[in-house]
Amino acid sequence: MSLSFATADVSYNPRTAEQQDGVEHTATPEVERLLHVAASAAAEIAATSPRDRQRWLNAVAETLLSHQEELAKLAEEETALGLPRLRAEIAGAARSAQFYASVAVDGDYLGASAETMNESTTLARWNIPVGPVAVFGASNFPFGFGVCGHDVASAIAAGCPVVVKAHPAHPRLSVRLANLTREAFVSAGAPAGVYDLVVGFAAGIQLVDSPEIMAVAFTGSQGGGMALRDRAAARGVPVFAEMGTVNPVFVTAAAIASPRQTDAIAAGFVASFTLGAGQFCTKPGLILAPAGSGLFAAVKNLVTQLPPAPLLSPGIATNFAAGVDELAQATGSPAPADELRGNFAVARVFAVDMEDLKPGSRLLDECFGPVALVCEYADSATALEAVGGLQNSLAASVFTGGPADAESTDVVSRLLTKVGRVSINAWPTGVANTWSQQHGGPWPATSQPQATSVGAGALARFVRPVALQNAEPDMLPPAVAPENPWNIPRRVNGIFAVSPS
Repeated sequence: MSLSFATADVSYNPRTAEQQDGVEHTATPEVERLLHVAASAAAEIAATSPRDRQRWLNAVAETLLSHQEELAKLAEEETALGLPRLRAEIAGAARSAQFYASVAVDGDYLGASAETMNESTTLARWNIPVGPVAVFGASNFPFGFGVCGHDVASAIAAGCPVVVKAHPAHPRLSVRLANLTREAFVSAGAPAGVYDLVVGFAAGIQLVDSPEIMAVAFTGSQGGGMALRDRAAARGVPVFAEMGTVNPVFVTAAAIASPRQTDAIAAGFVASFTLGAGQFCTKPGLILAPAGSGLFAAVKNLVTQLPPAPLLSPGIATNFAAGVDELAQATGSPAPADELRGNFAVARVFAVDMEDLKPGSRLLDECFGPVALVCEYADSATALEAVGGLQNSLAASVFTGGPADAESTDVVSRLLTKVGRVSINAWPTGVANTWSQQHGGPWPATSQPQATSVGAGALARFVRPVALQNAEPDMLPPAVAPENPWNIPRRVNGIFAVSPS
C-alpha cells in the first residue's frame, strides 16, 4: 500500500523524478517514549568517561565504513550526489566520529579548574553536558550533516543523548543509517537512549517543544533555522542553526594581473560554485574583481559549457528557478527561459554593479544552487566599502598577489568582521574537521555566532559551566577530582597542567 505525504516522508529520485514508498511518520506517543528514554539516560551518559564514549563512537565509525557501499547506493537513489562524492562523505563522517571522540578524551572542552582560596574556601569549575539534544540534519550532506554527522557525533562526544529528525529529502537513507548507528552504539555497550530517530514534520516540532530537549542543532535554510530558533525561544532553549548565506570572494589587482591568472581564477570559481550543483552552504556566491580583468566573460564562457545538474528535491528546484528569476530582475538581465530542465538546474552567472550591492538588495540573499554573481570594481577602496555592506556569511576567500600584495591585509581584516572563516588563495567550499576549524559566522550565517558546527569547538555547544564551592573531595566529579581519573588537562591554583598519558 502506498504511503501519502500526510503520513510519510516519500522517497524521491532526483535523477528520474520517480517517487516511491518512503517512511511513515513517528506517532506522538512514540516520540514521547523516545524522549523519555533519552532523558532517563542523560545522567548516565554524562557520567560516562570520555574513553568509553570514544569506544561508542569508534564503533559507529567502523559500522559506517563496513556498510559504505550499501549506504552510498541508497544515498545516490535519493540525492543524486554521485557515488564517488557519497563514498568520500561516508569516510569523512567516520573520521569525524573518531575525531570528536578524541577531542572528548583530550578533555580540554571541559574547561576544568580548581582552587584553594584560603583555609576554609575551595572552588572548582568545569563544564557539564546540557542533556538531550535534538538534531535536524541537512539535505545536501546526508552523511556529513545527516542523522549521523557532525552534530550527532559532537553532542554524544560531549556526553549528551541525541534524538535526530530524519530529513524528508532522503528518508529511506535516514532510517537505514539510524538503524545501523543505533546498533553500533548497542554493540559498544552504550546505554539505551543515547541515540534515536524520529520521522516527520510534526515529530520534529514535538522535539523542539519538549521540555526534555535542552539544545537544538540545525543545518539548512535561513527560513527553517529561524523558525526553529523562534519556536525554541519560548522555552529559552539554544538553537545552534547554521544557515545559508552568500559567501564573498575578493580578488586583488595583483592577483589577476594577467589573462592566465584570470582564467585560473575563473575556472576555480566556476568549479567551486557549481560543486554538488551549487548545493553547499559554503558555495561562493559573489566574486569581486578589478574592472578590465575580463573575469565575468571568462566565468560566463565556462558556465555555458556545463551540463545541467540534478537538484536534491522538487522544492529546491522550485526555489532555485524563482531565485534565478529574481536575480535576473535585480541585475536587469533577460529572464532565463530554461533555468530548469525537469529537476536539472542550468548553471547561471550574472554581472552586477557595485552600487547594487547594498543592504536590502536581492543580490545579497542566497540562491541555493549553481548560480553566482560577478562584480568588477573600479578601485579597491570602493570595493572594500561595499564589502562592509554585505550580509554576514559563513566563509570568504581572498585571492592575492602574494606576500608583497599591499591590498591583501586590509581586505582580510575587513572580511574577518563579516564571516567566520577567511581562506587565502583558496576556495571556501571545503571544510576540514580539525582543532582549528571555525564553521559558523555572525548573524544571519548562524544563530549563535560564537559557535562552530565543525571542528573541536563543536563540543562547546552542548556543555555549560558549573562551579562547586567548599565541596568535600568525594563530592567532586572526575573532571575536577584530585586524583584526575579522566587524565585531562586542568588549571589547579592558577597553574595549567597537562596530565601524562
